[in-house]
Amino acid sequence: MLHAPPKNTLRQKERIIDMTTLNKNNIEKRLAICCQGVQTLKEQLGRVLVGLDDVVESSLIAIAAKGHALLEGVPGLGKTLLVRSLAEAIEGTFSRIQFTPDLMPADITGTNVIIPREGSHDFEFHRGPIFANIVLADEINRATPKTQAALLEAMQEHSVTVSGLTHRLDGMFSVFATQNPLEMEGTYPLPEAQLDRFFCKLLVAFPQENELAEILRRTTCDIPSQVEKTVAGSLLLDLGQCARMVPVSDELLDMVVSTVLASHPGGSSATPKVKKYVRYGASPWGGQSLMLGAKIRSLLCGRFNITSDDIRTIAPMVLRHRIILNFEGHAEGITTDEVIEELLAGTRHV
Repeated sequence: MLHAPPKNTLRQKERIIDMTTLNKNNIEKRLAICCQGVQTLKEQLGRVLVGLDDVVESSLIAIAAKGHALLEGVPGLGKTLLVRSLAEAIEGTFSRIQFTPDLMPADITGTNVIIPREGSHDFEFHRGPIFANIVLADEINRATPKTQAALLEAMQEHSVTVSGLTHRLDGMFSVFATQNPLEMEGTYPLPEAQLDRFFCKLLVAFPQENELAEILRRTTCDIPSQVEKTVAGSLLLDLGQCARMVPVSDELLDMVVSTVLASHPGGSSATPKVKKYVRYGASPWGGQSLMLGAKIRSLLCGRFNITSDDIRTIAPMVLRHRIILNFEGHAEGITTDEVIEELLAGTRHV
């Protein structure tokens, strides 16, 4: 004979169902607000930027992931304008650091200043330009390794230590560092371990003919385009938090794992180009960045699940600076994007 479950048990089950529905509705509402905000950001940035749609979306993904981006391109392509406009559109504080060989770590992090008092004096910490929501590190490879290390430590730890006191970098904090690929004389290339701290590396390409014509029209008129403050930076951080709730199937998890493992020349699954041209493959940070970036992209596409297309789209931006070529690769003009393309070609069946 079947007995009815106790009333307390029924109420408990009803409460669980209600909470599940509430959480689902809450997430859907948050996602709708985030996606609408991102679309508004893209429209605002499109008023001043031409032909950089992919770079803009990748930059927003990097901020949502609480990561940092490395921008590479020849001078004059709008890298500084991109970062400055991005900070203005998300109502964030912005600072620009022009890296030069004589730049010191204290010029970035800040220093203690003596404040005279009656009969004595005190030390007061004056914050450096690193204390901002969006930081542009212009030509980062022109500073000495000691100065680079000061910036990269803040990027990793989200804090600055001066005279034994730790100062937190709270809230949204993303560094966009630029590199000029043409002028390498007298520069200090970032070591592999420090490159790994960047979430992604974005290539800013030269504009097409129609894009160049539109740039000339906009920049030579008497009414320049401006970006308006549209959304708070916390919206992007909330998008990244929602992305961590996106489920991933075992097949797609295996795809990410196999892609990272196949990038190592000593691995059993290494591709021919990896074995011939690669000195060191992607780290676990590369796999983490690939997974999180794919999740964020899926939300921007209106899906609460990632696909293999998300992984293939995100892979070049998060792996191109983590795969280190050997001498033969540099000598033959091989690019890491070519290596990544071969890696992804081995996962077409997913």
